[in-house]
Amino acid sequence: MNDTPIRLLYIDDDRALSRLVEKELCRHGYDVTCAPNGDEGLDLLRHGDFDICALDHYMPGREGLEVLPEILSLPEPPAVVYVTGAQEGRIAVAALRAGAADYVIKDVSEDFTSLLRSALEDALLRRRLERANAEAQEQVRLARDRAEAMLREVNHRVGNSLQLVSSFMSLQLRQLGDEGARSALREAQARIEAVAHVHRRLYTSGDMARVAMDEYLAGLIDELGKSVGPDGKGPSIALNAQPLSVSTDQAVSLGVVVTELVTNAVKYAYGPSQRGEIRVILEADGDHRALLTVEDDGPGLGDGTPKGTGLGGKIIAAMASGLRSAVEFDPAHRGVRARLAFDL
Repeated sequence: MNDTPIRLLYIDDDRALSRLVEKELCRHGYDVTCAPNGDEGLDLLRHGDFDICALDHYMPGREGLEVLPEILSLPEPPAVVYVTGAQEGRIAVAALRAGAADYVIKDVSEDFTSLLRSALEDALLRRRLERANAEAQEQVRLARDRAEAMLREVNHRVGNSLQLVSSFMSLQLRQLGDEGARSALREAQARIEAVAHVHRRLYTSGDMARVAMDEYLAGLIDELGKSVGPDGKGPSIALNAQPLSVSTDQAVSLGVVVTELVTNAVKYAYGPSQRGEIRVILEADGDHRALLTVEDDGPGLGDGTPKGTGLGGKIIAAMASGLRSAVEFDPAHRGVRARLAFDL
């Protein structure tokens, strides 16, 4: 084991056997203390420091099975090896179920002390391995908590930085008179907000790796509704999202896609101040697949190609490619229906 004496408390009313245990085990580097009954043994354990305990079953006053739970309920109990008679397998099993580390058959031969020493050392080794494992798990937990705290702080700072950029854009918008420049700046601001919203969710969430898309889309669409129709005269945006969880990267890509498609629908599906509805739908699509749909009831694509400068289309294609997918348009729909299927 090691050069430090193993501190053993041997609880047994058989004084002759106790002396034999003390004599034999002291030769093998043990520091043996004997107690004649369970109550004295408990008192020694409460006030002493022992590595391990051997507990006899039959003793005056209280049997070992009555004393064992009290030993194990001590603040830092030692491992307990139970000592019982040769024909008492039932008692040995009961002791193991009650928390004993091992048991030894009691007799007066030299084999008893050898078997007892072997059981004691096995129990000590298991206890040390258990403690080492518990300490390692605690270190892993602390490292994980530190990493999550750092990641949460990073997401917080990224979210704040993106919000600061968005605020600068708002200030710039107030200085611009050209409506084309204002529209382009608003679209860029919406894209930044889509990414910032992911980071805001991450630093307020207990899960740093996954994003609840139904909750994320609810917040994103609320912000889009305020930006595309601040006066309440624009189209309404309806969300129907099943509770699906995606990775952080997927959430960013999906958020940008939704932002682009909703912005396009606001610009091209309905006339100025025209009422209408834009629907965003997220649903499961078979095992480990999901389907994102953004649709409106406008005039449709006309010649079959999206309108605008083409920048939004390139952004949508890039985001969809990151999801190993592509946006498809449904020609049978009266307005525009864009669909994006992706793996969860």
